[in-house]
Amino acid sequence: MTVRVARWSATHPWRAIAGWFVFLALCIGAMSFSGIKQATDVELGVGEAGRADEIIADAGLERPMTENVLITAEAGAFDSGAADAAATDVAERMSALDEVAGVGEAVPSPDGDALLVPVTMNGDPETADERVQPLLDVTAEVNQAYPDVLVEQAGGASVTDSFFEMLEEDLGTVAMLSVPVTLGVLLLAFGALLAAGVPVLLGISAVGSAIGLYALASHAVPDGGTVTHLVLLIGLAVGVDYSLFYLRREREERAKGRGTIEAVEIAAATSGHSVVVSGVAVAVSMAGLYLAGDMNFASMATGAILVVAVAVAGSLTVLPALLAKLGRFVDRPRVPLVWRLTAQSRPAWFWPTVLRPALRHPGTTLMASVAALIALAIPALGMNLSNPDEENFPRSLPVMQSYDRLVESFPSTGATHVVAVEATGEDIGAVSSALDELSTLVERDESFAHDQAPEIDVAEDGSAAMLTVGVPFSADSDEAERSLEVLRAELIPQAFDGVDAEHAVGGEIAGNFDYTDNLSSKLPWIIAFVLGLAFIMMTLTFRSVVVGLTTVAVNLLSTAAAFGVLALVFQNSWAEGLLDFTSTGSVVVWIPLFLFVILFGLSMDYHVFVVSRIREAVRNGLSTPDAVREGITRSAGVVTSAALVMVAIFALFGAMRVVEMKQMGVGLAVAVLIDAVVIRAVVLPSLMVLLGRANWWAPRFLRGRREDPTREDTRVLEPIG
Repeated sequence: MTVRVARWSATHPWRAIAGWFVFLALCIGAMSFSGIKQATDVELGVGEAGRADEIIADAGLERPMTENVLITAEAGAFDSGAADAAATDVAERMSALDEVAGVGEAVPSPDGDALLVPVTMNGDPETADERVQPLLDVTAEVNQAYPDVLVEQAGGASVTDSFFEMLEEDLGTVAMLSVPVTLGVLLLAFGALLAAGVPVLLGISAVGSAIGLYALASHAVPDGGTVTHLVLLIGLAVGVDYSLFYLRREREERAKGRGTIEAVEIAAATSGHSVVVSGVAVAVSMAGLYLAGDMNFASMATGAILVVAVAVAGSLTVLPALLAKLGRFVDRPRVPLVWRLTAQSRPAWFWPTVLRPALRHPGTTLMASVAALIALAIPALGMNLSNPDEENFPRSLPVMQSYDRLVESFPSTGATHVVAVEATGEDIGAVSSALDELSTLVERDESFAHDQAPEIDVAEDGSAAMLTVGVPFSADSDEAERSLEVLRAELIPQAFDGVDAEHAVGGEIAGNFDYTDNLSSKLPWIIAFVLGLAFIMMTLTFRSVVVGLTTVAVNLLSTAAAFGVLALVFQNSWAEGLLDFTSTGSVVVWIPLFLFVILFGLSMDYHVFVVSRIREAVRNGLSTPDAVREGITRSAGVVTSAALVMVAIFALFGAMRVVEMKQMGVGLAVAVLIDAVVIRAVVLPSLMVLLGRANWWAPRFLRGRREDPTREDTRVLEPIG
């Protein structure tokens, strides 16, 4: 199929090229027309906390967004007179804004060193960050007007606005740098501008098309908020990789004297086939995220699958057309010195030297390399997980410094529990009485904040009610989790004894706990799904059970080593200065699952490509050691170039200020580096040499009618390089 598609594209280049750009234009038009639908908080919820959100939303009990204006001493003693005047001024100015629904009375802190002015915003709470700037402007003006006190603002809207402004700024920088960095790596790989530009063009167009398609898909699977960033990350990496594999093989065949069309067909039959297998493997791995039962992961999986599918389609259609149309001009204009290095027919000395221990002493090399990777993976056993809440936001943001001072003075403005109750068999009066009793119980327990009384809200139709309780601990702390346990297991059963009503505890703490618990319960199924399908795919592709098993084993090894590095870097402080972050002693909870799925898919790129070359050499009659040397040495250049592209792109994400993006970028970059260098040049060759003929064993029904690749030949290659 890949050959037929490539032949048609190569013989009808203008049709294929025009069709691709029409497809791109239609996708971009679809995005402009439909937009990307964002998931609501209710859609993103899981477990009991998700049910609490549903009860609150159905009853119309969503509380409007509240911003907090904190007034403290600028320096020295707190001037209560100046603070009162500033609070009055804030109330008057805020009340005049269209974005403000009301301003509450100023509340003194328990120690009397601060004033809090609560400001309630108008409109949908989920879009409040888009309307919060006028409030921030008023706060800044009042702060300038009263130099004796510090007037600052923090709340859900202002924190979200500041965070996403920083995120968009960082992502803009990544997008701006990713193309020239990728182009630079490819110039070193090919030594010619057009040859380097073609993969970049395919990668960019794949990303643009996939985002357009995802805009349509988001109306069925709403966006969790990070999918477009993921599409850029994955799309540029795999789009460049796939075209790099294809272009390198086409170039190699032309160097042997074959014509352009023939070279394209051979590239389609070899590298094109590997691209399809690799693309399906990535898509299958990403599909495992659907099993998490989480809208955020489902949207990630949808975006990643779409961009990989588009990249595969582009490498099979528009890429052969471009190569056929450009012909030998694809190697123009040349970078003189680099061209001479990349165009030489003899492989470089480096990779044969790296391979020598694996070929001469495979047992020792395998044991040493596996031991080293296991040692690197050991820190992953002590990995601590945390949720990406305000505690993980960079403290370089002024609003986060204000947030910390706010929570210190008024603990109840930080993390909260929200008890949602739906009146089923009882009237709302019985529910309200139970909530009153629960409020009394909460006020007696030190697990909860006592600077402000718990608040009770009742739905207008009497169908539901909710109680909001502050907690004097960070949302991801052990103390906060303990308060949730006390609330769910002790206080609520006591207060609602004999009351027939459905109740659920939500809020930041419950949401974090239920999210982690959901991932923990689904993780074994997701891992089993990904490993099982990877084994089946590789077994069927190479008609070898052993190849399927070794694929799973070496990919697990590289992923575990990457997890160990992640724990070493981000749970300790030694790399803070190097990577510009403040360690929280943990890894963001969704990162390990996400990395496992992504890495298992991406590592198939190199694995399929390398094993295909080795099998090709075996079928040409070479012995296993010679086939391993031939396959890896001949593919080392393209694998190295592809890995450098991925590492460069992922490293850009590692330079971002948002800790979860930094962890994702560093984890991916390290894993690709380990996979491309250690696994493919040390572990895999030594393992395959040790296995010998057994590499290609399969039951009779899997062998098919093709020539048996297990046939050994006693011929020995001349040394390469």
